[in-house]
Amino acid sequence: MKKAAAEDINVTFEDQQKIKKFALNVNRISELKEERGVKKKPLQNLEDICDDIMLADDDCLMIPYQEGDVFISHSQEETQEMLEEAKKNLQEEIDALESRVESIQQVLADLKVQLYAKFWSNINLESDES
Repeated sequence: MKKAAAEDINVTFEDQQKIKKFALNVNRISELKEERGVKKKPLQNLEDICDDIMLADDDCLMIPYQEGDVFISHSQEETQEMLEEAKKNLQEEIDALESRVESIQQVLADLKVQLYAKFWSNINLESDES
């Protein structure tokens, strides 16, 4: 009986396009999450560096800061400001990636509703992620 029900389902070109869009978006989310993970490591490094600089007692300390291909020495305060700006920029990039992931997840949820409505248990759209 179940086999007969599976044979009665007509997969249209539009259905194929929805399935393809679903698969592409699942892959895109994986890529964005990987990119987010790659950006989180430098952000943590910047936070650690900022903490180390704050702990330095010497206010006259000149700290080399890489700008392009060269290192330029700056005061502790200037270096701290540049690091905070770099952290802010990196956090904005991470937030943008998370926003894109959320919007894609909404698209996936909509596609799941449409595809499960038509194909019921004849299609599996659940990810293998834990």
